[in-house]
Amino acid sequence: MAVAEDKIRESLKQVIDPELYVNIVDLGLIYLITVGDEKEDGRHDVQIEMTMTSPMCPAGPQLVAGTKAAAEEVEEVESCEVKVVMEPAWTPDRMTDEARDHLGIF
Repeated sequence: MAVAEDKIRESLKQVIDPELYVNIVDLGLIYLITVGDEKEDGRHDVQIEMTMTSPMCPAGPQLVAGTKAAAEEVEEVESCEVKVVMEPAWTPDRMTDEARDHLGIF
């Protein structure tokens, strides 16, 4: 059975930006999740495109490692490759209402 993108996205919510204390999904840092074809063992390779709040984000390596680890915790995921992209540039408009409330952005 194919792994649902939503299940991976839910697992990614455990990755918290250490400067903003908001998860990377609610911050809008996850741009694309691509689930590869199902393998014989029922598992999938996954590719994730994500961005950072700024090109010089000091937490970048930590967030990438956390994203890979969280995706690979999903039972149906064999491996995950994370690609950091800077286009389109991240803006606060990508955040969920919950993230904006947490950060006091109205």
